[in-house]
Amino acid sequence: MLACKRGLTNTMTSALRVLRSNPVAVCSQVQRRLSTQTDGEVRIAKVLKEKFPSASSLKVVDISGGCGAMYEIHIESSEFKGKRTVQQHQLVNQALKDEIQGMHGLRIFTDVPKH
Repeated sequence: MLACKRGLTNTMTSALRVLRSNPVAVCSQVQRRLSTQTDGEVRIAKVLKEKFPSASSLKVVDISGGCGAMYEIHIESSEFKGKRTVQQHQLVNQALKDEIQGMHGLRIFTDVPKH
């Protein structure tokens, strides 16, 4: 986790230096990074799509600054219907059991489709 913080701090310092010299370049880089997924986000989303094929909404975000130490997952699936929140989260944890071993943390938000 310390490596992630150090890397994030170095990235922020570099970005501030570039921002002073060319604000347009920094804004376009930030916009590009916000629109692309990390390899970890793609991998986790793929596993969840396979495990929950009827998911009507799925969002995976690397909240560790890009190093893959912590993710936030929002998933809405009819497969959660009739299950308590803790049971829904257990299903997600079970689906990601191999990926979770390399993480420091995971935030899970589950829901049942309203329609």
